Amino acid sequence: MKFEKIEFLKEALKEDIGRGDLARFIVSGESEAVIKAKQDGVLSGVEYIKYINEIADINVKFFYSDSEKIKKGDIICELKGSSKDLLSCERTILDILQHSSGIATNAKKYAELTQNRIKILDTRKTRPLLRNFEKYSSKNGGVTNHRMGLDDCLMLKDTHLALFENITQAVKKARENIPFTTKIEVECESYDQAVEAMQNQVEIIMCDNMSEEEIKKVVEYRNKFAKQTLIEASGNITLKTIEKYIDLGIDAISSGSIIHQATFLDFSMKMK
Repeated sequence: MKFEKIEFLKEALKEDIGRGDLARFIVSGESEAVIKAKQDGVLSGVEYIKYINEIADINVKFFYSDSEKIKKGDIICELKGSSKDLLSCERTILDILQHSSGIATNAKKYAELTQNRIKILDTRKTRPLLRNFEKYSSKNGGVTNHRMGLDDCLMLKDTHLALFENITQAVKKARENIPFTTKIEVECESYDQAVEAMQNQVEIIMCDNMSEEEIKKVVEYRNKFAKQTLIEASGNITLKTIEKYIDLGIDAISSGSIIHQATFLDFSMKMK
C-alpha cells in the first residue's frame, strides 16, 4: 500500500537525518542528479522510491521498472528538486535501491536456474521490520513468497510438535481451533512423519533436510494416497544444491538464502 511505503521512507530518513542534515546550512537552490548502476543485476525498490516526492522536494523519473534487468553503466533514474533534499535523501534512496535490487538479483539466479520447472519460495528469515520490503524484493526477482507471517498459515514445526504426543494430536488440536480457511503445513524430518501428516489431510508437507531418496518416497505416497497435499523441500538449499531437488516430483522448494545471503547491488548518485 502507498501509505505503508511512505511511512517506510519517513522512518528510513528519520534514522539518517536525525535532528537535521547539517549540510542544510551550506547549500541552497535547485539541482539535478542521476542514479547509475555500477553492476549488472535486477532492479528493485522503484515502488518505494517513486513516493519520495510525497515527503521531500524531489521529483524522480525512472527509466527502468521493478524486475527489469539492468547493466553496469545504465542510468536508472533522474532526480530534480531542492539541493538540500537531494543531499539529505541520497543515502536513503541508494540504500533502498541497493538492498532491494541485491535481493531481486539473487532471487533471479534461483528463478533462472530452475527455469520455472518448480516454484521457488522465500522464507521468514528476513531482517526485523523489513519483512514486507524484503519479500517484495525477492518477488521482483521472480520467486514466490512463502507465508508472510505467523498469521496466514499454521506451520507445525519440530518445536511445536515437541509439545504433543504425535502429529495426529497436534493437527487435531489445530483443526479444532484455527479458522476454517487456514492451511496447515507440517515440517517433517522423516518419511514416517510425512505419511502421518498426510493421513491427517494437511495441506502442505515440508520435507526438512530429508535425503533425495526419502523425498521420492514421500512423493510416491502422496501421488497414491494424498493427491491434494503439496510437498515442499527445505533445509540448507542454496544455488549450489538446488538442482538435485528440482525433478523429484515436489511442488516447491524454499530457501532462506534467497534473502539472507543477498548482497547490495552497487549504485551511485551523481549531481549534474
